[in-house]
Amino acid sequence: MPIEVGLVHEINMTVEESDTARASGGESLPPVFSTPRVIAMLERSAHRGILPLLPEGQTSVGVVVNVRHLASTPVGMEVRFRAELLEVDRRRLRFKVEAWDEQEKIAEGEHERFIIDKAKFEERLAAKIASMGK
Repeated sequence: MPIEVGLVHEINMTVEESDTARASGGESLPPVFSTPRVIAMLERSAHRGILPLLPEGQTSVGVVVNVRHLASTPVGMEVRFRAELLEVDRRRLRFKVEAWDEQEKIAEGEHERFIIDKAKFEERLAAKIASMGK
């Protein structure tokens, strides 16, 4: 099955204490769903949507994130993340991403992923690590 414009994938999660701004940034921040975790889950929804359609030996990596975090979500609330594929340009994929908690839309934006060959990626990474002299 080819990766085509219009593909939609959704995932859900319940916000836990470890997902909060306070947990990642310190006690001065509120105990609400953090922006980095929102973005990570939006990326995950896009990646998981295409993963079953990729040939063996390929995966995808995020390369662009442009997201507005619109509203706070407390611990214990369920959040739904949605990624819709808007454009396929060879190995570059552009998604519309959105998230809603139980009361309102909490995030919206665009995200791009790039399809990569795992073996080539790992070779380049190993070479980079080796160049560190460690």
